[in-house]
Amino acid sequence: QVQLVESGGGLVQAGGSLRLSCAASGSIFEIRTMGWYRQAPGKERELVATIIKNSNANYADSVKGRFTISRDNAKNTVSLQMNSLKPEDTAVYYCTAHGVVTRTAAGDYWGQGTQVTVSA
Repeated sequence: QVQLVESGGGLVQAGGSLRLSCAASGSIFEIRTMGWYRQAPGKERELVATIIKNSNANYADSVKGRFTISRDNAKNTVSLQMNSLKPEDTAVYYCTAHGVVTRTAAGDYWGQGTQVTVSA
């Protein structure tokens, strides 16, 4: 069974920084893509950033230049460095792992989410 555990959320003032981390555990052979999505109250879940195994990253336009995604393939971890945070970044942030290959199965997984709140 694959589990994703996020950490690093919290409350920060506008202009501040936070770093989110996510660790995937289980009998994992490979993870194709890891990333972060977010969902603000009353809004649909949206992509924030993804990174594939060769480190090619993709960002939502709203976070380009402010957020940086990175991953450690050996440790099956992904991080999101968030700088110059804005109140509109307030949301629950979800870690994702797509194309996960384990000893017995393959699939996509989501973490339980971590709250990020940016005060004005």
